[in-house]
Amino acid sequence: MSSQKQKQAARKNIKKAQAARHDQGGKRGSGMSTAEKDRLKDTQFAFPDQRKEPLNDAAHVRNAIARFDQVEGVSDAERDKAWMRILRAADRFDVEVEARDWRQLTNN
Repeated sequence: MSSQKQKQAARKNIKKAQAARHDQGGKRGSGMSTAEKDRLKDTQFAFPDQRKEPLNDAAHVRNAIARFDQVEGVSDAERDKAWMRILRAADRFDVEVEARDWRQLTNN
C-alpha cells in the first residue's frame, strides 16, 4: 500500500518526466538500444553482475525503482547492494524516493 508521501513523490517524478519529454519535443524513445546498453559500464547498472536495470539517467532510475521487485534470479544481498546503487543514482539525478529500503516496495 502506498503512503500519501509516496504518491506525492510519484506525481512529482511524473511531472518532471513529462517536462523533460516536452523539452525533447514530446518524442518518446523506444528505450535504450542494445548497442547503447553494451557501451555502459557494469557500474552503471543496479545489478552489475547481471547487467540489469541501467542507471544512466533519471528516467532509467525511475524505471529501476518501478521494476525492482520484478527482477528475478538475484539474492537478497544483491538486492541490498542494488538498492544502494539506485539510491545514489536517484540523488545524482534528483529523483525522489520515498522508500529507504527495497523491502518497502514489495507487496508481501
